[in-house]
Amino acid sequence: MWRLRLGRLTILSSEEVCRILVRHGFREARRKGSHIVMQKPVEDGTVTVIVPNHKTIRKGTLMSIIRQSGLSKAEFER
Repeated sequence: MWRLRLGRLTILSSEEVCRILVRHGFREARRKGSHIVMQKPVEDGTVTVIVPNHKTIRKGTLMSIIRQSGLSKAEFER
């Protein structure tokens, strides 16, 4: 797999993003078309993050996934 760094944020594939989310308690709820729905149960309900099933996730989309997941940007910079 190749990685391209834009600033400090690394461009990742959907597979890599899902792996990071699974490490932090998310699970794959379902796949529909070209999207993967990842969910994590929390005290107040469920956090849902939709990941496009692409070879590379665009920087803006990745930032949105990071915000929705509640994880730090550093988790996706490794």
